[in-house]
This record gives sequence, C-alpha cells and structure tokens, in this order.
Amino acid sequence: MQSSLQIAILAAGQGKRMRSSLPKVLQPLGGRPLLAHVLATARKLEPRAICVVDSGSEVRDRFADADLAWARQDPPRGTGDALRCALTELGADGVTLVMFGADPLARVETLRQVAERAQQGILSLLTVELDDPSGYGRIVRGADGRVAAIVEHKDATPEQRAIREINTGIMAAPTAAFARWLPRIGNRNAGGEYYLTDVIALAVADGIPVETTHPASADETLGINSKRDLAQLERIYQRAQADALLDAGVTLADPARIDVRGTLACGRDVTIDIGCIFEGDVVLGDAVSIGAYGILRDAKIGAATAIAPYSHIDGADVGARCRIGPYARIRPGTDLADEVHIGNFVEVKASAVGERSKANHLAYVGDTTVGRDVNIGAGTITCNYDGANKHRTVIEDDVHIGSDTQLVAPVTIGRGATIGAGTTVWRDVEAGVLALNQKTQTARAGYQRPRKKPKD
Repeated sequence: MQSSLQIAILAAGQGKRMRSSLPKVLQPLGGRPLLAHVLATARKLEPRAICVVDSGSEVRDRFADADLAWARQDPPRGTGDALRCALTELGADGVTLVMFGADPLARVETLRQVAERAQQGILSLLTVELDDPSGYGRIVRGADGRVAAIVEHKDATPEQRAIREINTGIMAAPTAAFARWLPRIGNRNAGGEYYLTDVIALAVADGIPVETTHPASADETLGINSKRDLAQLERIYQRAQADALLDAGVTLADPARIDVRGTLACGRDVTIDIGCIFEGDVVLGDAVSIGAYGILRDAKIGAATAIAPYSHIDGADVGARCRIGPYARIRPGTDLADEVHIGNFVEVKASAVGERSKANHLAYVGDTTVGRDVNIGAGTITCNYDGANKHRTVIEDDVHIGSDTQLVAPVTIGRGATIGAGTTVWRDVEAGVLALNQKTQTARAGYQRPRKKPKD
C-alpha cells in the first residue's frame, strides 16, 4: 500500500553561531554531515517523498540522491516560510512530517508516533521538558491542559519563560491543514520571521486538536546551533555507539574514549583499548584485539588478529591470526593473508602479502606481491616509483631478504632466493640463489680518530 506520509526537512539555516563557512547541516557528527543522519532516519520511516529545503547549492551538491526533492528558500525567512517552500514540491494530500536538518538524534520510533497521530486529522507535536529551557519556544497550555500556543523565548513573558515544556520543532499534520494555516502566519515578532510554531494557535482557532508526544530521552531533541553544541552532541552520539558495542558483547577499555565515525561491526570477544578511532566501514572478526590509539578506516580484520598500539589501517583487508604493529601503517589496496606479521614502523601500500610472511621492522613494501613464508629484513624498501610511474615488485614464496635492502621495481625475486644484507637489487633474481652486491672490507692498523682542538 502506498504510504501517505511525506517529510519536509528544513535545512536552509546558515548557522551564523557556528562561525564557519560550512553550512550548519554539513557540520560533521560521527564522521558524517548532520543532514546525513537526519536523512537516514527519515528513510527508515519509508515516506512516499522527502523534500529538503536549502538556501544554496552547496548542500544540494553534497546530497545528489535520486529520492530527494529540493526546495529553495532564499532568503531564509523563518520556519513557516521554509515549510511553505517544501509544500510546493510535495503532494497536496496525506500527512507531512516536519524535521530539521541539524537535529540528528531523533529515534525512528518517536517520529513514527508523531506521524501516526497526525493520521487521525490532528496537529501532532514532539515536546520535551528541560531543566533549562532557555532559548526554546514554550508550550503554553490552557486551563484544561490542552496546548493553546507556542511562544518563542524572545517573545515570551517572564511567566511564560518559567514553563519547562518546550517545542522541539518536530511536528506533523494533514498536508491540507498546513496549506490552510501557512498563508495566515504573520511576521510581527522580534525576529521578523514567519514562525511555523504559529500554526498551533491557528489549529486551536480552527478547532483542530493539538496533541503532544514525548521522546524516551531529551537527547533525541537536541539540535546544533554552535560549535559548543556540536562538541557536546558528538560525545552523546559516541557514548551511544559505545553502549551499543557493549550491549553486543564488545570489551571496551573505556567507553568514553572511543570514536566511531561510520559503521563498526564486531564479532564475538572483540577487545578495543582506549583512544581508538573507526572511520568508514570497519569489520572486526571474532577475538580481534585493537591496541590503544589505533585508527582503522574502511578495513576488514580477520579473526584472532592482534593490532598493537598506534597502528593505522586504511582501506585494507587483514587476514586471521595476524600481528600488526605497534606503529604500523597499512595503506589502501593492501591484502594481508592469514598469520602475517607487520611490525613496528613498517608501511605496506597496494600490496598482497601471503600467509605467514613477515616484515617485522622498519620497512616499506609498496606495489608488491609477496608470496608465502617470506621474511623481509629491517630497513628493506621497495623502490616502486621512478618519478613518473609506479612499478611492481614480485617476491615469490620462501624468499629471505636481508636487512637494508633496496628492491628496484620492476623486479621479481624467485622462489626460495636469499638476498644478502645491504644489497641493491635492480635485476630479476632466479629461484633458490643467493644474491648480493660484491663488497670489500679494509682494516687499517694504527688509525687515529680526529680529535677536537682544545679550547684556549
């Protein structure tokens, strides 16, 4: 059955108090723009249409999604005018739910309740009581307890400012009712704007019931008006991510010191130490342990792999039972097989490393195919860039590469070969041989080290 619900997301505010050139709804929360969170929630309600009201092309360019309609509000003249703009792009029937592009924490269940009440032909509001309601519009109720009006903070009397129940801005009503009320809204107020909240008094005057829904937590209603607000909301958001991980059985050394800036999926018995950051889409298999201050972005980590502190893994797949770090850097395009060891200050980029191979100290492996059971000594680098193009190095199974070796690509090291320490390899090495550069060592008897002249 076709849904009768449509959603208007008001996102035209520039957020002057953010003191930023970035529009308010594009400010990041948990690694994604505020509006991305709102849109994700809106889509879960399965509306027939979503219209976003913006005031410029920057927001529209960022969200070029086929399922979105757009309306321009230029200049911004208040929330009532913004909804009027949205209705020009939405259907004239059904129910319209109003959301805000910088209010990202509302739960689907709460919004669904607001929308379902409007299906009964009423004006449905989401309200909440705050210990400090300063700055918010107050819900004014009559002697019978019914909602009579909403008064903005700057227009409220001292008695009205003492009211703790506030308007969150989220509301729903039959679209036809909004269409009747919006032309009747005036702008004779302290801000000179067309307030959407004025429809409450108009609904009461028309004899339309006004009912309220309350969220499970006041956190659902929090919006962003300043960088301080954004920082506070980030910690609330991250604590919610941490609680979800704890509920799923993940061991967190400190739930207050983890940041999930994307999605993090964990198997059983995963352990995460303090200060870790997860960006993009990250998957951790069973019994994975992440050491302190690790940063993982768009990575998949196999079961029982241990990542030591201060390691960075970006755009890579890591197999099972691997040992990574500390201070390792795994860059995009890398695929590590099972039981690989990548040690301290080793960087791997755009490479495939076979089972049980090791690079334990101070090495760079780039654009390389490494076979099984390979040992790469400390100080080894693959010289993959000639100043214009990248070239590939191939290291076949069971190769041992001595310390301080340079492999100048394109080059292939054959199966079972050994490369002596300090060797520069610029030609292919056959299987099973020892390759080294000829060296001489001279000992000079009676050598005197230079000495500093004594000071006068």
